[in-house]
Amino acid sequence: MLDFRVSTFLTVCEYMNYTKAAEALHITQPAVTQHIHYLEKLYHIKLFQHDGKKLLLSPAGKILLRTASAIKSDEQFMKEQISRLSPSGLALRFGTTMTIGEAVISEPLASYLSRHPGDSLSLIISNTDDLLKRLRTGDIHFALVEGNYDTSEFDSHIYRTEPFIPVCSTRHSLPNEPCRIRDLFNEHLLLREPGSGTRDILEKHLDMKNIRLSDFTHITEIGSMHVILELLEKNLGISFLYEAAALQGIQNGTLRRMPLKDFELDHDFTFIWNRGSVFSDIYLKVYEELRRYQ
Repeated sequence: MLDFRVSTFLTVCEYMNYTKAAEALHITQPAVTQHIHYLEKLYHIKLFQHDGKKLLLSPAGKILLRTASAIKSDEQFMKEQISRLSPSGLALRFGTTMTIGEAVISEPLASYLSRHPGDSLSLIISNTDDLLKRLRTGDIHFALVEGNYDTSEFDSHIYRTEPFIPVCSTRHSLPNEPCRIRDLFNEHLLLREPGSGTRDILEKHLDMKNIRLSDFTHITEIGSMHVILELLEKNLGISFLYEAAALQGIQNGTLRRMPLKDFELDHDFTFIWNRGSVFSDIYLKVYEELRRYQ
């Protein structure tokens, strides 16, 4: 069982604020401080450090966070399986990012459920940042993400590699064809919200070309891939997204890949879980089955 002081530490890591952690735990702020001091004395290290008023994890704190997150997730998983001791199967909670949830996972998930009718699955579709937080807190057991993550914090396997492409309506005319990214600065860019894998990958790729999102004169941020695709089909902008998300529109002739001379990118969809989990073998079996029927 996870020590209550370690639970306090995990809550402080979630909010990076002692006062907010105390409120979430329904205890006093001095009690939170006392719990953290106990752990620091126990391990002979400092768990947090300050950068001005900003609270940061120390290197030792990051190690404890990785370890404690895995233990918490494993404990929760164990409790759920014990409570379901019957022929009914596993109880699994997992998450996917928007593109994977809306365009990739349905068929593999249907195949999995048909072979394991006794399993109880709970699927959350959210952005990469949110799913990483849910993994750390034990809210989900594993995730399929399209964005970047800390490889020292999570174990992982590549699920598949997907082209990341520039897309517009088939009715949309570009200034030059083929053109370059800089020729698109006056276009209306439809963009996912901060924290999404799709946006993170685009920003990092553009950054390597010394291009910023702020170079585009007109940007609309949208937290739904479905809405972005609808707006693209209505010829209300351009976007950069995974081919899997736009595939149906491309196949039915409402969307097309923009011919850019300087944009070629593939990126991995990755299956991840807390590093060091004692239930890694179970998660890997699920991964193998989902991957087999993608």
